[in-house]
Amino acid sequence: MLKFIIKRLLLAALILFFVMFIIYILMSSLPQGYFESTARELATKPGNTKTADQWLSELREQYGMDKGPIQGYFTWLSSAIKGNFGDSWLWTMPVTEKFADVIWYSFALGLASFILTIIVAIPLGVLAAKKQYSLTDYSITVLSLIGISMPVFFIATIFKLVFAIKLQWFEIGGMQGNTYNNLDAFHQFLDRADHFVLPILTLTVVSIGSLMRYTRTNTLEVLNADYIRTARAKGLPESKVIGLHAFRNTLIPIVTVLGGSLPGLFSGALITETLFSIRGIGYISYYSMTSGDIPFTMFYLSFIAVLTLLGTLIADILYAVVDPRVRIN
Repeated sequence: MLKFIIKRLLLAALILFFVMFIIYILMSSLPQGYFESTARELATKPGNTKTADQWLSELREQYGMDKGPIQGYFTWLSSAIKGNFGDSWLWTMPVTEKFADVIWYSFALGLASFILTIIVAIPLGVLAAKKQYSLTDYSITVLSLIGISMPVFFIATIFKLVFAIKLQWFEIGGMQGNTYNNLDAFHQFLDRADHFVLPILTLTVVSIGSLMRYTRTNTLEVLNADYIRTARAKGLPESKVIGLHAFRNTLIPIVTVLGGSLPGLFSGALITETLFSIRGIGYISYYSMTSGDIPFTMFYLSFIAVLTLLGTLIADILYAVVDPRVRIN
């Protein structure tokens, strides 16, 4: 297992090297006039202390824009390895500092949605498989298809209309109320949680469909296996057949899927955060990219690449851990 992990880490590092090279080439291919106009725009912003020439010189120094693509890439890569991604053009502060300020909002949002998705999707998927071709199965299937088919912005709009405007149960957007600073710590937490309910529900609804269908399909395959028929023939109660025999083997492929989705807790929900004005990493990266913030965009794309490779490695390791039949040489 240790040898497998080391080989996968080396392979991931190699893939990441070329992915970051592609990111650098794409960003450096932008016209020179774009950088100059952006630098002049930054220099005129309120509170800015740098001139347009200073912004351009920092960019050339940080990313080697005045060098060739290969030498420039290694210049940027050497800084990136040290954690130095430069200053954000939009937020006028170090990229990593801005990232540290917002990442935990996205993590809280993703973690709550992840837990709710597991709690709802897996039991319903197993229930649909147990009652195949029944009204329960058809109802769960329709529910999952709705979750898969409906776009995020549509579900978010419906939730806002029903729960925020009509019923006025939750806040329509933002991260805190007008009286947030006047509240004690506990009520500040409740106020922040009230603003996070609808985004969490939106992420959960769009996530449960695929996991529910996946669980149902795998459970049906397991229920038709020979050892399940043998367990039933021996007179075991249906609850033990499902709970002890079928469910454990159903979870083997599901765990790998969930393991691959764990890094997604840190990647942010770009559309959902933007719709609800949650200033997480998805919201910040969206406005950074649409505003032409090259340093933050390059950092975020590199960050997503690292998460993707990490998720693949976690999924492979979990599959070997939960399934004793798998042996990695």
